[in-house]
Amino acid sequence: MANLVEATTQQQFEDFLAKAGKCLTVVHFQAAWAPQCGQMNEVMAELAKEHAHTTFVKLEAEAVPEVSEKYEISSVPTFLFFKGGEKVDSLDGAHAPELTKKVQRLAVSEGPGGAAEGSGADLNQRLKKLLNAAPCMLFMKGSPQEPRCGFSRQIVALLKEHKIQFSSFDILSDEEVRQGLKTYSNWPTYPQLYANGELVGGLDIVKELAESGELENTCPKAVTLEHRLKTIINQSPVMLFMKGKKEAARCGFSRQLLELLNGTGVDYDTFDILQDEEVRQGLKTYSNWPTYPQLYVKGELIGGLDIVKELKESGELVSVLKGE
Repeated sequence: MANLVEATTQQQFEDFLAKAGKCLTVVHFQAAWAPQCGQMNEVMAELAKEHAHTTFVKLEAEAVPEVSEKYEISSVPTFLFFKGGEKVDSLDGAHAPELTKKVQRLAVSEGPGGAAEGSGADLNQRLKKLLNAAPCMLFMKGSPQEPRCGFSRQIVALLKEHKIQFSSFDILSDEEVRQGLKTYSNWPTYPQLYANGELVGGLDIVKELAESGELENTCPKAVTLEHRLKTIINQSPVMLFMKGKKEAARCGFSRQLLELLNGTGVDYDTFDILQDEEVRQGLKTYSNWPTYPQLYVKGELIGGLDIVKELKESGELVSVLKGE
């Protein structure tokens, strides 16, 4: 299969990226001793059949250390996604459904002859979902706790000063959203503030609204923390509150719990408590559970890693996750 290849040197790896151009390249950092890598290669082979303009590259992580070290590969399997020679996303672990989703979402580059490999419909649906993730959504560089540009820092300060309850999305963490939202909203710069899914504007407009006293009327009234927690807990039938993201856990307990969930085949969503201190502290009191990760099914707390391990050992985990 012409679009399923293996890179055995750094030069080969760079040549594959250059040849792919703006089309998607998926690189699987693997190891011969890891059986899960073999399983994921089978998944890649199937995806290669479906996505003819996407290049799938297998690379032995230990055999090409220059590349592994450059991209800080610390475990196998790890998947990196490239467009135009730049890394746009990553995925840690043998999680076939998530790999498939990411390839389908990112494989929207132009193929030969100008025919689009995928349509923008999936991206627009994703953007719409993000815009409506909270009554007031701020798309910014960094997080409210750590803004990564002066304009983002100023708009966060304004919203906090006027006691506007808002959620945020770090556009530096997702290049597809960063570029796609500019077109979707016809607004070329960041930060961008949305109320009830509609664009309010950037920093200058928010400043004007604040000065005229209209900001509180433009943005939805602040909801109570309890209402906000309930909304997030019920965002998906299975919700995991963890340190880090599904693609990149930032503590060992969260990583272990992700592996247990990935082994069930049951779909789930995650919430990164490191990005929202209010949720991080509030959920401990709300659930009367002092540590993370925390797993919820249909709005009810199941527990942390130890309880999920027990459910796995007793054979009950899948039925509990399905709410049976």
